Amino acid sequence: MKAEQWSLPGGMLIWDRTQQIEHEEVLVPFALDELLCRQVGEGGAPIIHMWRHPRALVMGLRDSRLPHALKAKQWLEAQGYSVAVRNSGGAAVPLDLGVVNISLVMPKRQGQIDYRHDFETMYSLIKDTLQALSPDVEKGEIKGSYCPGDYDLSIGGRKFCGIAQRRQAHAIVVQAFVVVRGDGASQATLAREFYRIAAEGADGQCFPKVAEHSMASLEELIGLADEQRFVDSVKQTVRERKLTAAADAGPLSLPDEQQIAETVAMLKARYGIA
Repeated sequence: MKAEQWSLPGGMLIWDRTQQIEHEEVLVPFALDELLCRQVGEGGAPIIHMWRHPRALVMGLRDSRLPHALKAKQWLEAQGYSVAVRNSGGAAVPLDLGVVNISLVMPKRQGQIDYRHDFETMYSLIKDTLQALSPDVEKGEIKGSYCPGDYDLSIGGRKFCGIAQRRQAHAIVVQAFVVVRGDGASQATLAREFYRIAAEGADGQCFPKVAEHSMASLEELIGLADEQRFVDSVKQTVRERKLTAAADAGPLSLPDEQQIAETVAMLKARYGIA
């Protein structure tokens, strides 16, 4: 898919939570995605949800089944990390304020089966956002990266972004983490240490072998050292393609505190570590 061919549903809203950086339970934004996805599936306007977290590690479902996942979780929590298991695909991802998370919450297209179309949408959004700074954003698995996959995004062979997906009956969430600022090697080292503890004694095919220099931030790769500049560029890219909501689209119906708390509790119960 060429960059100029990508599209998002019309009437798309933008919800920027990147300045809400209190040390909340890291499952809160995933609970919000779950609730927003339900709302979109019931006919609500599609939405881009952007957020950051000061200190967290989010596991994939497969990570949570490693023999010492609970021990690794406790090790991280003792250092002040919020740790959780997400309900979308992928593997462990460290988060800090240098990482901007983007969720595209969209209705399912009728008969939609192939997930790649939606991954391509996220890839093209990020590629176009960075076009002025780097025309060289590539997709394809980066060996040695954390949360590896076919839609790793990289520049010069070093990964700065991964993409995952959560599907409901009538809507989907495509989630991306974008390492904008900081030291990619330090993030990779943390993920590697998580697996060193969690995967002790496990089959080596059950978890990624993280290499320190497989990851890099956009600050390191192209000199983009400002998360807000990246967030503003994402918004501008969306607006330039006239994808934001029309004036008569109506206000976003935000989940209330009780809904969020109940959804966090559900996620913990359903996907938590035994």
